[in-house]
Formats: sequence, C-alpha cells, structure tokens
Amino acid sequence: MLPNPPAPASAWRRFAAIVYDALAVVAIVMVVGLLAQMATGGQLFDAHGHLLTWWYQPLQGVAVGAYFLLSWVRGGQTLGMRPWRIRVTDARGDAVGWRRGLVRLAVAALPLALVLIFPLTSLRAALWAPLVGWAILLLPALVDRRRRALHDMAAGTEIRPPSQ
Repeated sequence: MLPNPPAPASAWRRFAAIVYDALAVVAIVMVVGLLAQMATGGQLFDAHGHLLTWWYQPLQGVAVGAYFLLSWVRGGQTLGMRPWRIRVTDARGDAVGWRRGLVRLAVAALPLALVLIFPLTSLRAALWAPLVGWAILLLPALVDRRRRALHDMAAGTEIRPPSQ
C-alpha cells in the first residue's frame, strides 16, 4: 500500500492507451481466427459467410477478456498502458486482484451486448452501438475528480501513473 498514491492519470493518456489496446485486440482476434481456421481445416464459415461453429465467438471473447484480466492482475498494465506509463490500481494504489479485475472486465464488456440489437435494426447500427456504449462508460472519466470511468467505479479501481 502506498501512503499517498499518485494522482489519477489524465484522460488523454487513458484514451491514448485505449487506441494502443485496440490494436492489440485486433492482433489477438486475428491470431485466434487463424488458429480456429487451422483447427477446422478452413471450415469455420460456409460459402455464404455464416459461422459454422458455436465455439468461435465465445473463444474470441475469452481470449480478449483474458488479455485484459491477466494484464490488470499480473502487472496492472496492458500493452497499451505501458508506453503511456499508467496502471490500474485499487483506490489505495494497491494492485488489482482477481475479483476487482473480473468486475472491471464484466462492466467494460457490457456494451458488446448491444450487438444483439442486430435482428431489430441494421448491421451498421448494431456495430456502432457498442462504441456508443463504451463512450458512455468512459464519459465520467472526463468529469470525475478521480477520473474514473463507470467500470472503474463499479470495480473500485483507478488509472494512475506507476509509483516511483
């Protein structure tokens, strides 16, 4: 525990880390997709582009979720957070445990459920909906004095520069 944890990281550092992490997520999705194609002998999709396996999308979710959860719990930083020198901590500045990490991950992943509106609307709307959801999750970080997003508030975490 730190006696006086550092001040919360600025919003621009947090958003820059999100951009970097988006690139890491794309890479993870591509590698998992390649491995799934290899495991199915190239039969992951039919000729019309429909998914043939029930396990592919859950596998993608588990792989991306594991990236974030393991990064937060094992060092407090994702690949995107490292160059911007920020880390996830609890309110006292201590490392994030599994419980807090899981709560943070679950709340941060909630906007993905908005893709399920696809049968009710267009594909375009269904793909934009999670982005709007994540913007709503992140907006409080711009006005909260401790710069916490909604998933940080739910998990009791904060984004801070690492202690010296």
